[in-house]
Order: sequence, then C-alpha cells, then structure tokens
Amino acid sequence: MAQTTQSGDDALTSLAGRIRAAAAAGEALAIRGGGSKDFLGHVVGGAELGTGDCRGIVAHEPSELVITARAGTPLADVEAALAAEGQMLPFEPPRLAAESTLGGAVAAGLSGPARPFRGALRDYVLGCRVLDGRGQPLAFGGRVMKNVAGYDVSRLLAGSMGCLALLTEVSLKVLPAPPVAVTLARECDEAEAIREMCRLAGQPLPLSAASYGDGLLRLRLSGAAGAVAAARRDIERSLGAGESDPAHWEALRGQRTGIFATPMPLWRLSVPAATPPLELPGRQLIDWAGAQRWIATDADAHTVRAAATAAGGHATRYRGGDDTVPAFHPLPDALLALHRRLKAALDPAGVFNPGRMYGTL
Repeated sequence: MAQTTQSGDDALTSLAGRIRAAAAAGEALAIRGGGSKDFLGHVVGGAELGTGDCRGIVAHEPSELVITARAGTPLADVEAALAAEGQMLPFEPPRLAAESTLGGAVAAGLSGPARPFRGALRDYVLGCRVLDGRGQPLAFGGRVMKNVAGYDVSRLLAGSMGCLALLTEVSLKVLPAPPVAVTLARECDEAEAIREMCRLAGQPLPLSAASYGDGLLRLRLSGAAGAVAAARRDIERSLGAGESDPAHWEALRGQRTGIFATPMPLWRLSVPAATPPLELPGRQLIDWAGAQRWIATDADAHTVRAAATAAGGHATRYRGGDDTVPAFHPLPDALLALHRRLKAALDPAGVFNPGRMYGTL
C-alpha cells in the first residue's frame, strides 16, 4: 500500500531559495538533517541548511520492495513503516539518535553489521531527487531496479557527506525481514576469531553478522527456520559456540557498545577481512566479519593510516582527535581530480559543506 504526504513542497521552495541566495553571495551552507552525525568529518562554517521540514514517506509499495521518502524523514519512521509490512532496510544503517534522518543516513553512507552479507547502503539506492548548488531540482535513477543503469549519480551521492548536492528524496530497495534469527558466541583470541569469521563467511550459511570484541566472537544467523537450525547445529558442533544475547547487534549498529564511549580518538579502518590482528595500541572492535576494525587509540594519524595502508585498506578518524588531521583518508591525485570535477558540475559555487570531507572541496 502506498503512503503519501502533502508536506514538503513549501520546504523545497524555501530550500531552493536559500541555496540560490547563498550561491549569489558566495556564502557557504552547512547541511544538517537530525544532527546525529555532526561529529563525522570536519566542522563546516556557514549558515545551517536544515532538512527537518522536508519529510514524509512519499510511496511504499511492499509488493515491489521499494520505499520512497523525503530526506528529512526520521529513519525510525521509515523502518517502522517497513516493519509493519514485514520488511527492512537490509544494510542496517546506524541509527545514532531518534532524530537520525534518511537523508543523513544516505549522505553518510554507513552500513551496519549485515554489510558483508547483504550489501552496502549504496547498493540499495534506486534513485534520488536533489537540489544542486544553483538551487535547481534534479532527479537521478528511479523507483524500480530497471531504471538504474549507466553512470549512477544517485549511488554516487551515498557517502558524499552533503558535499555535492542537497538530497531531498530517496528511493530504496528493501527486503523481507528474516523470519528467524539467532546469535551464537564463543570466547577466543582475536587471531582465531578472524580465521573463523573468514572461514564461515565462505560457506553456504545464513550468516548475517559476525563481530569480535572483548574476547568474544559473535555470529548471527538469519533466514528460514530450517536453514538457521541446521547452521546453528553445525556451528555449535564445530566451534563449541552457545546462544548469546541478540541485543548485541542493535547496540553495535547504534554504536552504543563500550568502544564508542571511549574518550580516546576513535578510528574506523576498512581492510581485507582476513587481515591479521593490527598491531596498534588501544582498544579494538572487529565488525563486518573482519573487514571493519574500530580502534580507540592515542596513536598518531600517521601510525594508524600506515597500518591500514599496509593491510591494503584505509582509515577514517571517526570521532575525536586533532581536527587539523584529515578525517578521511587522503585521496590519490587522480581520484581527487575526479571529486573536484563532480563538485564543479553539481556545486560550482562551492556552497555545500565546504571542507566537510576534504579541505580542497
């Protein structure tokens, strides 16, 4: 059943006017949804451009597995509408506060524990509507999979941190929620946990999450009852794992586990899943079956990034630390040039979030 809302048109007109005025005056605008990820990246100077009035579910067709909503719609509202139809956002975007919005989730491009098994947020973006740096409305992609082809700007906006355009509406592919889920856990050291996560991820199992922290390897199985029961028996027999609290995954997704409360700078490293334990001081948490390493450390940025690079990955200063240190891993010259061309095409006056990701953009 489709759900519609009449609100939002006046908000779009107002937003477009503010963008045109800022472009004409050479002023910057700091895009803000619910503000739950204000810490991510660098502080942006300029007037706040809020999306809070641009909200509402535009359409939800459960039989088509597609939902379309305005960018300022609370993420919780989107997920509640999906849950009422037995559906979900398969990439489990972090919901860091009640105010977290759909547009903010897409702009940040972050995915939760299911990422290596169901895909990333950008894989489910079908289309979007935006206001560019001239205040002009643009549309990319569509509301069905067959419309997504060629150079897909809508997915390019996922993870762009609002530096390219102002998201006003997003269409996402969704999936049925699994009927059964169970969490298993076993105590072990980090090296063994990495080996087992990689081994299990390579098998035909209904694995939907795997993490390691505080000496405990945790695995989530999701899917049909028979498949989950069979996989559970196999893992209990081969690992000696026992049932554990499923609330761990929601806490991990919402970044409410202990490492996220540390006063030390928090780094997020993306590395090949089989990367051995990283020899860095501080507290570590492994997610994404080994591919995402959270590290709370006082080590300097060069040390952290050197370790990530040596492993074939990259490191983001996620929260805290020296704001003069680039938050995002420095780009190769060719990739930086591409970013600049995209910025010039969509935001020629440099209105949106200047410096949020990189100082030169």
